[in-house]
Amino acid sequence: MVLGTSSGAGKSLMTAALCRVLKRRGETPLPFKGQNMSNNAWVDHEGGEMAYSQALQAWAAGLEPRHAMNPVLLKPQGDSTSEVIHLGNSAGICRAEHYYRDWFDSGWAAIRRGLNNLQTSHPKGRLVLEGAGSPVEVNLQARDLTNLRLAEYLQANCLLVADIERGGVFAQIVGTLQLMKPHQRHLIRGLLINRFRGRRELFDEGRRWLDSNTGVPVLGVMPWLDELFPPEDSLDLLERRGHKRGAELQIAVLKLPSLSNFSDLDPLEAEPTVALRWVSPGETMGSPDAVVIPGSKQTLRDLAAMRSSGMDSDLIRHARSGGEVFGICGGMQMLGEELCDPDGLEGDSNPGRTRDSVAGLGLLPLRTVFRGEKALHQRKALVLWPDQQPRLEVEGFELHRGYSKATGLCDAFSADEGLGWVHQSTSGTYLHGIFDNGPWRRRWLNRLRRRRGLTDLSEQQPHHSRQRDALLDRLADAFEKHVNLEPLLQTSP
Repeated sequence: MVLGTSSGAGKSLMTAALCRVLKRRGETPLPFKGQNMSNNAWVDHEGGEMAYSQALQAWAAGLEPRHAMNPVLLKPQGDSTSEVIHLGNSAGICRAEHYYRDWFDSGWAAIRRGLNNLQTSHPKGRLVLEGAGSPVEVNLQARDLTNLRLAEYLQANCLLVADIERGGVFAQIVGTLQLMKPHQRHLIRGLLINRFRGRRELFDEGRRWLDSNTGVPVLGVMPWLDELFPPEDSLDLLERRGHKRGAELQIAVLKLPSLSNFSDLDPLEAEPTVALRWVSPGETMGSPDAVVIPGSKQTLRDLAAMRSSGMDSDLIRHARSGGEVFGICGGMQMLGEELCDPDGLEGDSNPGRTRDSVAGLGLLPLRTVFRGEKALHQRKALVLWPDQQPRLEVEGFELHRGYSKATGLCDAFSADEGLGWVHQSTSGTYLHGIFDNGPWRRRWLNRLRRRRGLTDLSEQQPHHSRQRDALLDRLADAFEKHVNLEPLLQTSP
């Protein structure tokens, strides 16, 4: 099990690295995070929701992602509430102050079922668990679902990860160990110092001190990695500055309060000629080559945030002057003319609501109704835009509750009805992962490049999964070089 001294210590990527290293050794690593809190989700082949970070770990392990790998997913939606996903399906809405009272027993049952499903399908596999936040939050320990309770339940060998970049690494480690009960501390088989800058021998004295004063060996010192990896949570977007040497296009991405599925933008981040600039409400949009509105967990609230900050006026001005606008899922819904929420699924505190409907931005002739079950499935489709010839097949997944229909003249984004629409320089799709498709991504970028008088880029690009796999290999290379795994792989006494 990979635990961390805090949120953001690097547990997700270290778990992914461990999965890839074990796969190289001929094992079948089974990534598992009992409970995650994230709006960055993935939909598996069975139509189940799971956190994207566990999907990434599954790819690192050479496995198809399965929602059993993340049996409890909490998707924050504002006002101290979250949607609760159990074993891939929505189980209800919870308030933060009532979560452990109302959801602990069913959550623990879902976690045990997820474990059983994984181990039954891979009886020779090795579980590789990821903790959440800090394992020693004293106000939460009695109702812990995914850290030390799970480690004790499975008697897992634990690796404790600390982020030296934040400072105070010795206090992080000593304080975390001190707050554990003796039988819990016995499970910690090693320490990992993450994000170390400079020569590793500069930490030799610190390594000796930790070994001597905690009795837990330092198994590795991972260097600061310059490669750009998929973010673990939305806080990592704060570290994305958008500066890139050689960038010829600037794309503004609206960073709205209920932003979700921001991993959709990873392939654009990886394009050497593209600089992304994340723009929050209240910030100047400037004059980008295109504006992208990602998915949203609370579409109407994000639309209200755009209006209250004046961002909506900037976007409409950009579009009506011929500027490119592209919306994904909830971002596309906002671009329509009307959004109807007769059952209050999007919440009731939406400024501008008239009875059951809210006016959209009016850039796409669409009417969206929030009603019924979520659309949860993977898709393949032939796209008709930006160019119909040669036609391109793309793949991705749908994850949305609202359903949209055209109310006026517009073009279809895809041969599959209802997957997306295009009107003048504004377009959108329900297909998450659209930018992962290399030829389509390059075709869309070439549309922007021609406006700037730039030469076309080659459309002969593989799926982004190839690039992601190469990044995981480089991560595993560094992990193997800098971390001694053997104490973790031994059978617990």
